[in-house]
Amino acid sequence: MIGLAARAGAVKSGEFAAEQSVRGGKAKLCLLASDASEGSIKKFTDMCGHRNIPVIETGFTKEALGHMIGRGERASLTVEDQGFAKSMITLIEKGGNACDQ
Repeated sequence: MIGLAARAGAVKSGEFAAEQSVRGGKAKLCLLASDASEGSIKKFTDMCGHRNIPVIETGFTKEALGHMIGRGERASLTVEDQGFAKSMITLIEKGGNACDQ
């Protein structure tokens, strides 16, 4: 699902772009890599928590997250489309994985 969202232009990736997405009020969901730094995890958790944006720490590495969107390593991704974000959250809540390749 994350690859589909990326192809639709609904994903911002990388620390700077994801941070701008959150601060700009466009992010609807934030996904973090399992090997993201403690500082990045805290920063995004705090930023998103302040703005009521769901944050999911995935079980995927930076390399895997980047691969899913056709890019290099990415520690953080934001989803800017409410429909994609809602579908991913629902899928994860049901025990699925929005990041499956």
